[in-house]
Amino acid sequence: MATTSQWIEGARPRTLPAAIAPVLAGTGVAVHADSVVWWKAGLALVVALALQVAVNYANDYSDGVRGTDTARVGPLRLVGSGAASPRQVKRAAFASFGGAAVAGLALAATTAWWLVVVGAVAMVAAWFYTGGANPYGYHALGEIGVFVFFGLVAVMGTAYVQTESFAAGVGWLSAALGTGVGALACTILVANNLRDIPTDELVGKRTLAVVLGDGKTRGLFASLHGVAYAVAGVVAGLTTWWLMLALLALPLSGRALAVVRRRAAGPDLIPVLKDTGLAGLIYATGLFAGFLIA
Repeated sequence: MATTSQWIEGARPRTLPAAIAPVLAGTGVAVHADSVVWWKAGLALVVALALQVAVNYANDYSDGVRGTDTARVGPLRLVGSGAASPRQVKRAAFASFGGAAVAGLALAATTAWWLVVVGAVAMVAAWFYTGGANPYGYHALGEIGVFVFFGLVAVMGTAYVQTESFAAGVGWLSAALGTGVGALACTILVANNLRDIPTDELVGKRTLAVVLGDGKTRGLFASLHGVAYAVAGVVAGLTTWWLMLALLALPLSGRALAVVRRRAAGPDLIPVLKDTGLAGLIYATGLFAGFLIA
């Protein structure tokens, strides 16, 4: 039976900043629109965190039963390592989905019931990333899923549940910041898949990194960072220059880029996951603080 520390490691805490970041950015948009509702922001955070943990456990389960985690070089995988049974990990994934559903239903009941459909689509996307007979994560579409759901949907959804409108600049602003946040969220997956290219090729898992190859994947990693900071600069110019506080994340991005550019591979890429995750969190915190100060 897996220990508590193993369950925590299996939840992949280094990925959790990717769930917190869009809620901060979306709440910043609500602050800008003078419509912030703190308890709704809190519920949105519960939804985002629960979904992130759910997709991590679901990925652990699905990859584990397929045998694609057998030769991993990254952090612990519960099923692949034999620390927990597939049934236990699947149950943990469904429990996390349940937590997200409860918080999401509360938001829908107090905002708009069509949000239930958005939440259901997000859960389906989370499960079929590596689950089901034909998971889209095995067909180079994982980054698109992350960008859409942990970028656009999460930021725009967080802004909407508080403002209950996409008018008065809320729509374009949340979409723009969703693009920046989503780009940095994608860098976590890109770094992860870059590290796993050899083992993924071995088991036939065609991630975007496998399709692009090592060199182009490193270029994509750098480009996504560039997109995020370009978005922050453009939006700052159109709203308030205080949003340039997002650039406080640049040192972490720079450190991660330095590791990637020197052709680090395997376990040497693991620190990049931490730096990219923290960069995304600081980036979004800078956006939120900028709106709050302005």
